[in-house]
Amino acid sequence: MNIVILDGYTTNPGDLSWADMQSLGNCTIFDYTPAELTIERARDADLLISNKTLLGADVIAALPKLQYIGLLSTGYNVVDLAAARARNVPVTNVPAYGTASVAQHSFALLLELCAHVGQHSESVRAGDWAKSRDFCYWKMPLVELAGKTMGIIGYGAIGRATADIARAFGMHVLHHSRSSADSTPLDDLLAASDVVSLHCPLTDDTHELINRTTIAKMEPGALLINTARGPVLHEQDVADALASGQLGGVGADVLSTEPPAADNPLLRAKNCVITPHIAWASHEARGRLLAIAVDNLRAFLQGEPKNVVN
Repeated sequence: MNIVILDGYTTNPGDLSWADMQSLGNCTIFDYTPAELTIERARDADLLISNKTLLGADVIAALPKLQYIGLLSTGYNVVDLAAARARNVPVTNVPAYGTASVAQHSFALLLELCAHVGQHSESVRAGDWAKSRDFCYWKMPLVELAGKTMGIIGYGAIGRATADIARAFGMHVLHHSRSSADSTPLDDLLAASDVVSLHCPLTDDTHELINRTTIAKMEPGALLINTARGPVLHEQDVADALASGQLGGVGADVLSTEPPAADNPLLRAKNCVITPHIAWASHEARGRLLAIAVDNLRAFLQGEPKNVVN
């Protein structure tokens, strides 16, 4: 069996091992695959592994040997699921590998907005403390989380893990989810929350959910955290709310287009902390991701496919 990994670098830039995957077949690994080379590189693949390389209907139709598509991700929008299903090609994803890491990163963003550790460290290194006449100083207001309310939109595994951390900080927690019996209505959550943390999937209902109208329902100066998907925010409306002070700060690990366009309004917005889509990328989480991807492939070869999304 020929295994082709089209874009393995972001999952494993060299600090993990492909050995378990390689033990399952003749394995060819590409760090990246540009669109114009996808068919050429995948043509002889029986088993195709992808992260972000697009596998549209045209690509799938051009791969006569293809029997299986395995994704190195939870999301599966890069594959034309209907085209794969029409060929009886199962598509598998990797669920729940990054729960702890994404919840942790949500709080890393929040803590930077509250304690400004990075900014103050840069200030000290620039010599500001050495020049200070006082034993301490702060360049931004410092915020204590205990007693504040966090509103969590999306209450799956990551949302629940984030709630556990919030409670450990002494925060009150509200959550909004279509699948939760004790869900707080969205408008009530927005009005009552000092911090709103997004953990919902990107759907027609959640596309640009946070916009001028919903932001106006939030407490002035509230903080917003997004480790879900970039298009859940209307980015210009969020930037405008930061400029006006309606939002006190934003921490985002995801943007509507990645890498972002140079004119993305959040890149120049005040009180906005942005990380380059790394909440999922701890060594531990990537190790789990790779192990589950291998297990998915092994299960298929044994005639018992799992984590099939089509």
